[in-house]
Amino acid sequence: MPGEITHRVRTALSMLQPRALATRLFRCPICGPSLLLRLAAEPIAVRCARCAASAIHLSLVAVLKSVRPGFDAEAVYELSARGPLFEFLKRTVANLTASEHFDDVPPGGRRDGVLCQDVRRLTFTDGSFDVCTSTEVFEHVADDVLGFHEIRRVLRPGGMFVFTVPLSRSPATVERAAVREGRLEHILPPAYHGDRLRGRGQVLVYRDYGLDITDRLRASGFDDARIDWRFETAFLDQGCGVVVARR
Repeated sequence: MPGEITHRVRTALSMLQPRALATRLFRCPICGPSLLLRLAAEPIAVRCARCAASAIHLSLVAVLKSVRPGFDAEAVYELSARGPLFEFLKRTVANLTASEHFDDVPPGGRRDGVLCQDVRRLTFTDGSFDVCTSTEVFEHVADDVLGFHEIRRVLRPGGMFVFTVPLSRSPATVERAAVREGRLEHILPPAYHGDRLRGRGQVLVYRDYGLDITDRLRASGFDDARIDWRFETAFLDQGCGVVVARR
């Protein structure tokens, strides 16, 4: 716990923009009555003071509760085994599977008890889950269409994939990098994000998604896909669109 508190403080200080500071009381969709804190004018920098969920997590959970009532009694797969969304699902869902992607662990293997999966070649059998969730993952997947196919494969008929990626209102997705014949090619100047496993600025961004992400999902076999914008500005003017795809 002391290490987690230290991490939260360091993260907050790294994002702080004093002019953007704001607070208000609110009901967190993850942990209940709490204080909402805006450290900077971006979704990742708006946090619940109790559970540390960002406006991205808050948007996803708010949408999930709305579009999939009863998900807590279903089989759920979350593409991360850490963070506020995982902790919420672990408390709420009786049948939860979670994983991380470790570069040096084969899919299906484990590191320190944590399951490793590669979303492009999941080791689960067809129709294993009712719901799949993820936050800010697919922009880092070299072949996202293959990843979408795999998510659809492991969902049961009527299952839902509820997730976030950085989204713009541009009609078309912009490809930034690609792997061709086994080699990484940069189409645009490289952009990187950070995560808890690899650190800041270490995870390559392959694309900037536009509104056509729904077309990419339908082309991967989903029966329906849409972007739910209801919580885009719900949390101190921050939030995000949440993608909802149904098998």
